[in-house]
Amino acid sequence: VQVYVMLPLDVVSVDNRFKKGDELRAQLKRLVEAGVDGVMVDVWWGLVEGKGPRAYDWSAYKQVFELVQEAGLKLQAIMSFHQCGGNVDDAVNIPIPQWVRDVGARDPDIFYTDGHGFRNIEYLTLGVDDQPLFHGRTAIQLYVDYMTSFRKNMEESWKTGVIVDIEVGTGQLRKLRYPSYLRKHGLGYPGIGEFICYDKYLQADFKAAAAMVGHPEWKFPNDAGVYDDTPERTKFFMDNGTYLTEKGRFFLAWYSNKLIKHGDKILDEANKVFFGYRVQLAIKISGIHWWYRVPSHAAELTAGYYNLHDRDGYRPIARMLKRHHATLNFTCAEMRDSEQSSQAMSAPEELVQQVLSAGWREGLRVACENALPRYDATAYNTILRNARPNGINKTGPPEHKLFGFTYLRL
Repeated sequence: VQVYVMLPLDVVSVDNRFKKGDELRAQLKRLVEAGVDGVMVDVWWGLVEGKGPRAYDWSAYKQVFELVQEAGLKLQAIMSFHQCGGNVDDAVNIPIPQWVRDVGARDPDIFYTDGHGFRNIEYLTLGVDDQPLFHGRTAIQLYVDYMTSFRKNMEESWKTGVIVDIEVGTGQLRKLRYPSYLRKHGLGYPGIGEFICYDKYLQADFKAAAAMVGHPEWKFPNDAGVYDDTPERTKFFMDNGTYLTEKGRFFLAWYSNKLIKHGDKILDEANKVFFGYRVQLAIKISGIHWWYRVPSHAAELTAGYYNLHDRDGYRPIARMLKRHHATLNFTCAEMRDSEQSSQAMSAPEELVQQVLSAGWREGLRVACENALPRYDATAYNTILRNARPNGINKTGPPEHKLFGFTYLRL
């Protein structure tokens, strides 16, 4: 199993400068001595294209990549199209480019929106994937142009083979998910979160989809509660709730399929951008482990994962990734059920097993990360168990094993 370590969020400063050369060189040397295979780094859209449309500045990241190459390590580069700041362990604040936010000042519906009208400016809503709102470009075209510029400007790194993975950010915290839960906006763990699809573009899409199946009167659920609710306090998520009705199932299928199609579109374009380059594409899936033990899996549903006690919501994502030969990267590999609050009906161990199994069944490369910083033997042993869930095969390679593990964070 290959082992990587995530570099600090601010390895490149908020003014897009690399100021910690000696410090990073010493850290990389220690990683080499520890036997680590490589490092992962966020390549922030808000820094590189921060000065204006197509005004890319890769100079700081080139210096970082050169040090990684000099150390003899491999590199996993994240195309980070989201904001850094305001979430767990975010040490710095790096918003998405100002010129994109200026478009949002004129048309706030370019951002994910909840039922109360709150706009989440951390990532563009998937509703504008194909809308030419950004100086004539769609959101997908923004991402494609950024990745194309990255490919062209990192020519030296391609020649040396230091870049081995490109993880494409597809949502808040780089994960393929809706921003359904936010600590800084009144969500207290373990709330169920809310459906985040109230921008005008997604509302219009749902209206058209409902009309197409003969139900133009259908609207978004109005009984799904609020961020801090528990499932049993809502008519939608309670046992035998309205999520099981024809209308509820239609909404959940539409909501989750939009997310999968979002990842599908971006990976389609990423494959074109990096065609002919020896690099593995990847997408990260979020580990929503609370309320896993209730039939509705409420918190997973609001995040966009249509996973129920009798429906596998991760297999369709794995099938989409298989089409692109992409790696499935998951999280919470260090967590145990016994460490979680009983009130949360949480089951991270079962969730990890389900998601990894979905990837292995589709023949994918499967990788994992820890969700929170841990330095204890219990977490380490849990990671080892997830790395080889069937143990060690003395007569040959194990039936299943992780392709890689990335530790958060240096």
